[in-house]
Amino acid sequence: MKLIIGNKNYSSWSLRGWLAAKQSGLHFEEIVVPLFGENWEADKQSGQIRPSSGKVPLLWDGDAVVWDSLAILDYLADKVGRDRFWPKDEAARGMARSMVAEMHSSFQALRGECPMNVRKRFDGFEPSEACTADILRILGLWAEARSRFGSGGPFLFGTFGAADVFFAPVVSRFISYQIPVPGFAVAYMQALWEHEWMQAWIAASEDEEWVIEQYETVG
Repeated sequence: MKLIIGNKNYSSWSLRGWLAAKQSGLHFEEIVVPLFGENWEADKQSGQIRPSSGKVPLLWDGDAVVWDSLAILDYLADKVGRDRFWPKDEAARGMARSMVAEMHSSFQALRGECPMNVRKRFDGFEPSEACTADILRILGLWAEARSRFGSGGPFLFGTFGAADVFFAPVVSRFISYQIPVPGFAVAYMQALWEHEWMQAWIAASEDEEWVIEQYETVG
């Protein structure tokens, strides 16, 4: 399998696809395509990422091609078994699926005001009312997941799974923009940030030479 991703420092959707591939336990080749680089327009029309109209991540598995991070996670879950990604308990699984779907489709204010930048720490960020509402909604979801289903470990549903894959870029954003969070969220964020896969992603992002100026300032 080949997983095509964007810059690790900036591409939140690529992080989700990459973590899903790591969680599957399957071997895959990683190919990084610099976003908005000198060859970006040509890259978008290349054979490898053309099926997604130039969007990353993109997974090739033989003749099969899958794009969109949620589709990639579902495809991999079908290959290795859904219990690797989702809680076994029915109520927990229902909530985890709902949280992943909401993360996939919502929180536009947070996305717009806080682009992912793993390397950066921004001082003085003040979220808008809409962004604050997104932050509070996410913290509420985290609190419910941890209190109801998190007894088996430090992650949202105890053990690392699909919900953590999808909220990993949010953890990065909260850290980069220094969003104040309650103690339970600090503990969760620390556990996710210190996960070996996240540490590998962070180290790789720090080694990247590409800089996208529009994501280097607040506002």
